[in-house]
Amino acid sequence: MQVELRDPNTIMKLSRLGSFHQSKLSFLRSFLNEFKDWEYKQDLFNLDENGYGEAVYSFKKDRRVYSLVCFANHIKDEERSDRVIATKWDAAFTLHDGVPSKKDIERLKNEVPKQEVGRLSYKELTLSRANKSVRLFNHVTESLSQGLQPDLNLLSKVGYLYRTTAVYGSGKFGLADRFRIKNREEINGPFRLEMMLVYLVRQFTFDQVNHVAYHKNPKKAVKLDEQISKNLGIGNSTGLGMAPFIVNHPTLLNNWILSREIALKKIREIQNVNKMDSELFIDCVKKSLTNITSWNTDSEYQKNKINNLLKDVQKFLKFIENDFDFTREYPFNSIYKWLEKETCEECIEYIVSIMMEPYSEITEPLVKEMSSDEEKFFNIPTHRTVEDLRNIIEKKYPNILEINFEKKENNQNFWFISKNKEEPRLADRFEEHGSELEQPLAIARDIKKLYEILMVSKNSQTVSDFLIKNSNLRHVIRRVFIVEKFPYSEIQDNTIGKNIMPIDMLRLKLSFFGALKFDPRSDKWLRICMFQGAPLPHELKNYDEQWVYKTSI
Repeated sequence: MQVELRDPNTIMKLSRLGSFHQSKLSFLRSFLNEFKDWEYKQDLFNLDENGYGEAVYSFKKDRRVYSLVCFANHIKDEERSDRVIATKWDAAFTLHDGVPSKKDIERLKNEVPKQEVGRLSYKELTLSRANKSVRLFNHVTESLSQGLQPDLNLLSKVGYLYRTTAVYGSGKFGLADRFRIKNREEINGPFRLEMMLVYLVRQFTFDQVNHVAYHKNPKKAVKLDEQISKNLGIGNSTGLGMAPFIVNHPTLLNNWILSREIALKKIREIQNVNKMDSELFIDCVKKSLTNITSWNTDSEYQKNKINNLLKDVQKFLKFIENDFDFTREYPFNSIYKWLEKETCEECIEYIVSIMMEPYSEITEPLVKEMSSDEEKFFNIPTHRTVEDLRNIIEKKYPNILEINFEKKENNQNFWFISKNKEEPRLADRFEEHGSELEQPLAIARDIKKLYEILMVSKNSQTVSDFLIKNSNLRHVIRRVFIVEKFPYSEIQDNTIGKNIMPIDMLRLKLSFFGALKFDPRSDKWLRICMFQGAPLPHELKNYDEQWVYKTSI
């Protein structure tokens, strides 16, 4: 049986993309799989009794070494902020290419805590900073210093000791440009080095809290229980800075979504599913209920999504246990059709992710296809014609063409770059100044504008001639020729409409990172947790691949 790939005009709607969840294709999970046979080491741990100082952790294989250099700093409570305008953080980190010398550490000590204001070198690959969850960090420190393990109920409400507020790479602030490292086999997958940094930062937070607790009370202090450590991750506060990425990297976005869609297609085409695989799938769905029921948020919008998800997953489990026979042919295809008919978008995409769990032989080859050499597809084929352009738009953007951008609500917002922090922002063009500085992120509006001009242009006119008079539309002409080859490269929605939920764009990207427990603090920023439940570094050589569904707090 041949199953068609799902229609991009359905899947690439923001409400659908904002319902994606982590899976075996997610970068933090594929990172752990690819680095499980590397040698982990704590190379330096030079903290004072209050936990301030520097530390170095490394992964090594053959002659290749990556080193996380950490700087823990004292800051006042009023200086601690997750906002991008912050200038001080509890800790700052960089991933160094190789083994840092004493001279490197001294240099980095002066630059890394400054973050954007500092200057890194080609020896550094990624840069980050993080703040403590002060209440939780202090509780854990106090408990351990008294010989007690911390309160699991309190831990479950947060899920991490620190949260990062930014992770930078690829040439920013003096960091190494991607061309220097892109051919290294071990980091071929997207965001490998960023995942490594976050994973090693997580271990630093455990070592720091144990260290502070010990110096608080050397005679009574105990270490944080390893099982509790495993069930803590690293938090992250993410705002609109992440949103334009998925618009500005169309072929990369396509490769992420296409890998997921191919995985689903292949799983639906499995004629006979063996008992071990069906039981693993059902077990993961059941155990994942813990993740849903421990998913804390103050957002009414997210609470509603969580409640609908929980209700539909329970409905799905009832269906599987009472009304479904896995011995039938093409069982996952039947399951998928049932999901589309009976459950919400959030549940459909949730179960689609879990369908991949038994099938490493399907997902692992796809992981290797999730990067993109974007420069290859940058040039516009100027020999093509106006007729070609129009035909592609009619075929690939049918829903976009139906939007009336003369209506105020469809043209309500504009994207711009803030002057102070050079970060993307979203504003109401009818209430705020600055729309003349609008960034080219209103792709749907510009596609419609292009189409309307094409309708009154000569069919045989070449794109090169068309561009002479319409150079302001070059960016969308390029995208039209990209979407012709890459069907999942374009968000099939209006990114400047009144009803846009920017967090859908954030959730899409974060799901591919492997994030859990999305906690929106508004429609423009949210907190998440990464590596919660993941194996500790010394466990990497032999760990349970389904760890993500087995967190206990």
